[in-house]
Amino acid sequence: MKINYFLAVDIGASGGRHILGYINENNKLSVEEVYRFKNGVSEIDNHLCWDLNYLFSEIVKGIKKCKEINKIPVSMAIDTWGVDFVLLDKDNNALGNAVSYRDKRTFNIPEEVYKIISKEELYKKTGIQNKEFNTIYQLYSMKDSVILSKADTFLMMPDYFNFLLTGKKNNEYTNASTTQLLNVSSCEWDTDILDELKIPKHMFQNILQPGTFVGMLKDDIKEAVGFDLEVVTAPSHDTASAVLSVPTEKDDFLYMSSGTWSLLGIESEKYNNSLDSLKLNFTNEGGYNHKYRYLKNIMGLWIIQNIKKELDNKYSFEELSNMARELNDSSVIIDVNDNAFFSPSSMIDSIKDYCKTKLNYETKSINDIVNIVYNSLCHSYHEAIKEVEFLSGKKMDSFFIIGGGSQDNYLNSLIAKKTNMHIFSGPVEATSIGNITCQMLNKGVFSSVKEARKCISYSFDIKQYN
Repeated sequence: MKINYFLAVDIGASGGRHILGYINENNKLSVEEVYRFKNGVSEIDNHLCWDLNYLFSEIVKGIKKCKEINKIPVSMAIDTWGVDFVLLDKDNNALGNAVSYRDKRTFNIPEEVYKIISKEELYKKTGIQNKEFNTIYQLYSMKDSVILSKADTFLMMPDYFNFLLTGKKNNEYTNASTTQLLNVSSCEWDTDILDELKIPKHMFQNILQPGTFVGMLKDDIKEAVGFDLEVVTAPSHDTASAVLSVPTEKDDFLYMSSGTWSLLGIESEKYNNSLDSLKLNFTNEGGYNHKYRYLKNIMGLWIIQNIKKELDNKYSFEELSNMARELNDSSVIIDVNDNAFFSPSSMIDSIKDYCKTKLNYETKSINDIVNIVYNSLCHSYHEAIKEVEFLSGKKMDSFFIIGGGSQDNYLNSLIAKKTNMHIFSGPVEATSIGNITCQMLNKGVFSSVKEARKCISYSFDIKQYN
């Protein structure tokens, strides 16, 4: 039988993968990795920047790999993290460098913005969680720059790569929603905010919903990879793609996309831009099929990743998890969302200092530190669950943990014990699966999101913790 392949290009802060998805002979969704590459920031002119040329060359290499293994996809879609962007001049050249959200250029910028638009008004208009790295603050930090004055086109990272592939310029909805410049009600650019902050309106593109055809490959790209294919919009914010892969047919469910960040929330037909929602720092990000991802952005395994790196990768994630399991002491809890842990020169020292200065506690060992992190993550998830139940007025009994962090059995069991909920973990490749699912829905492989999620539930290893 003829197999239709769909290609997801999933790029994260530390690396990217090209994943092919297809329906196998058992009518299950199968995925296979065909290419992998590294990613990371470099310091250029005192700013942390992404290497756009390198990333695009890797995207093209991965597409070419499909030809080499004779598995030509029908379509492809790209997803990345949110908030970061590229500006083009009138000749379509990238202006300056693509600065990372972890750069320090937005420190104290929100306070400047609130003098023009209050925090409450901004939330009422956009429904987006106030995070110092949001695009709105990145752009405002550039307000007097030559780069912004020359900018003719604004593209989020996946939009930029789609433009290089097809020559077509658009802003995909789910990623655009992370900018804090999209009106939460109309789901279009909020021109009042842009005017008030003197951010040039003309550079923003039409908003495209996920699952929309962007274009075919440009001739030079087609020649480089050896075939043509449709480029479509995924839910191009990686969390939006991940949420599409939640393996349940229920309408009401609680999820957490677990990775560097932990994105915990619900899928909703309606947005919540109330004062209570603002106070508890929840966000209304765009989802597939005009849904809102009503969630809280919590520091996730970033803390553990940094500890592992600081210890020269001497321990695997499993070994670090086992260290925490051995102690299993929840008496010391840190606020994992504290700015001290956002981009420290030493994560271990930051945790030690936090415990000493704020909790009057001296950490005893790496085991102790890792145990504190695990229990603190679990505590923050439990608090967020109580908050989302309060804000939505819905009591949840099932909690779906998806993404790379869903493999951490100890953390999952801690959450199950703390919350007394049914915990389901998997799929691990949630973002790629959601990206591919969107493309399959676009081509009619699935008739509905419910049908797609049912297929995902029996196609992948989903574990349950009670």
